[in-house]
Amino acid sequence: MKVKSNISIRAFYLFFIITSLQLGVGVMGVPRFIYLEAGADSWISVLIATSYILVVLFVMIFILKQYDNADIFGIHRDLFGKWLGNLISSVYIIYFIATLFSVLITYIEVVRIFIFPTLSPLVMGLLMIILAVYSTLGGLRIMVGVCFLFFILTHWLLLLLIEPAAQIDWDHFLPMFQTPIPDLLKGARATSYTFFGIEILFLIYPFIQNKKGMHFPIYMAAIWSGLLVMITTIITLGFFNGEQVARREWSLLSLFKFQQFSFIERLDFVVVAEWMMVIIPNIILLLWGATYGMKRIYKLPQKVSIYALAIPLLIGCWLLDEHFQIQWIIDKINELGFWLVYVYPFFLLPIVLIKKKWKQHKRGEKNEA
Repeated sequence: MKVKSNISIRAFYLFFIITSLQLGVGVMGVPRFIYLEAGADSWISVLIATSYILVVLFVMIFILKQYDNADIFGIHRDLFGKWLGNLISSVYIIYFIATLFSVLITYIEVVRIFIFPTLSPLVMGLLMIILAVYSTLGGLRIMVGVCFLFFILTHWLLLLLIEPAAQIDWDHFLPMFQTPIPDLLKGARATSYTFFGIEILFLIYPFIQNKKGMHFPIYMAAIWSGLLVMITTIITLGFFNGEQVARREWSLLSLFKFQQFSFIERLDFVVVAEWMMVIIPNIILLLWGATYGMKRIYKLPQKVSIYALAIPLLIGCWLLDEHFQIQWIIDKINELGFWLVYVYPFFLLPIVLIKKKWKQHKRGEKNEA
């Protein structure tokens, strides 16, 4: 791909892009899901998951470096041909659309549970989709600016966990190192939905200016996301006992109820409202990924696909508002995303290497001739 300089970005911003995608709705309830699998040793599962993500990122970077300036759609066409390559690439588009939809309906459900029980999902969905469409139409640099700005404006929420952290009961983590390895691995897999987001690297790679400097921000983004999940998991498991964690759907948000100020009674209302700044970068990057894929594969103008995709998303927010429906969608996306994000790069790697060796061999024969 040839990318114009006015739409390319510095590698430094990859840190904010990846963390903005990873830290979304999943982190609000991930301590509970990890605890249900790994128990008191949940923090070990987070370490395993973070380490594995770093390995996946290394493989993704290695695959991308085998090409001059290609994205996953171009790689698929090179490896599998036009028809099969486009078919596999379409799976990525479906994944981005489905993940975008899950983020929308999950956040709408949180708002209705914590703040406005009678709020219409249609109204909330319309508000968020308008923001997403407006930002995405601004182009990649505008979206990166939103990710950077909202990263700065939302991380102060960590300060509100100081009070719960001061009340941690460390006995909740005893006895340590008693969880079997299979359960620890199940706990690591329970973080998969939360850590989705690294796959954006397969799409945004051609837009990076200084590709030699991209390793540090990419790895630091994964480490930062893992560190935040680790902190929130430890505070949640230390503050609540096991039974309390197991029955709290949004365990992290429940912590904010215990932080008190003289001028505000329900701080969790403020946190849920502020969390929209965490969600918006998720939505705009996923919307860009889906519509960019449509442009690359089906030659559909991105502006047209943005508007066309916004309508069914809005209708879906209106129709699917029951908790069991939302959870079913998240579970299915989790299954698809696990194989696509965490397993598929290892399948792709040997094919890329074999194709590279074959090209070198053919080039050598041509030079000899």
